[in-house]
Amino acid sequence: MQQAGIRDVAREAGVSISTVSRAFTKPELVSQKTRDKVMAAADRLDFNISRSAMALKSGQTYRAALLMSESVTSWFNAEVFAGINDVLHEDGYDISLFQHINDAPTRDKFFSDLPVLRNVDVVFVASFAIEPEEVEQLRRTKVPIIGINVPNPRMLDASISIDDEGGMYKATQHMIHLGHKHIVYTCSAADETLDASIDSRAQGFIRACENASQTRDLDWKVLTVPRGRDFADNALTAVLQEEHFPDAICCQMDMMAIPLMLKLYRHGYSASRDYSIIGFDDSPYADTVGLTTMHQDPYAMGRHAALSAKQLLHGGSLDEPHTVIEPKLVLRLSDSRYEG
Repeated sequence: MQQAGIRDVAREAGVSISTVSRAFTKPELVSQKTRDKVMAAADRLDFNISRSAMALKSGQTYRAALLMSESVTSWFNAEVFAGINDVLHEDGYDISLFQHINDAPTRDKFFSDLPVLRNVDVVFVASFAIEPEEVEQLRRTKVPIIGINVPNPRMLDASISIDDEGGMYKATQHMIHLGHKHIVYTCSAADETLDASIDSRAQGFIRACENASQTRDLDWKVLTVPRGRDFADNALTAVLQEEHFPDAICCQMDMMAIPLMLKLYRHGYSASRDYSIIGFDDSPYADTVGLTTMHQDPYAMGRHAALSAKQLLHGGSLDEPHTVIEPKLVLRLSDSRYEG
């Protein structure tokens, strides 16, 4: 049986051939009612248009690149991916993941190969800084470059970020206002090969403590532990090795705060009774364990980035290409006023 062609679909749907073509390659130019009619006809005739044919006709590859320093299985990256995909999937886009872009050979190969291959329509960069020369290499692709929580967003075409430093500043201020006097900040050591946005949270903690120390007696300290799968155990050891157990703990992220809370409980320390603890992210299980934290929404950030990309891909411009979101304090059960 001969496979149906675009003429057959046009005849079945009662529209022109050009309308069928636009329904597949430029759906934004076709009404939803007409597109539904075309898709129904194509389904009845078992017709499909190949990705290569779409690319040849439209000049687009219908592929987007998402660069990340860690695995897509991390909470932040998974939510960002979901947000981007929910917006671009309806336009027929596939998202190619480039994970662990944090060692020199991998970075060199990616930033050298992509301009030559020219096989994506947009590049998303999540949570790490790319160097000026790498940005220039990407510009050779002549496609939009969108940052999601990157340290140097103004080099890119558009960006959506949270104020990491400001968020931790607020988190630390909250602990100080509760009257805590011995406060520690637990964090993973920064990757020397990577400028990650999360590392700026330490500066927010330090700034809040330095400001408060000018008017009150405050004992504070940054406890930096090695990166890797054992960072929560290492944070536990660092806290327990303090000469005086802290009455407040600010954690770089919920992924450190939640296990630290549970492990400290096994050592006889109960959150809000013996100390206060605050995280950052409002990730899954933060609500379950009653963790006070700073809220961010990476899914919404992914959607925002994808909507910006669509506007640029369609030849539009952005009134505010660079957006910064302030994290919000979410009060739960892991903190209380210091009575010591």
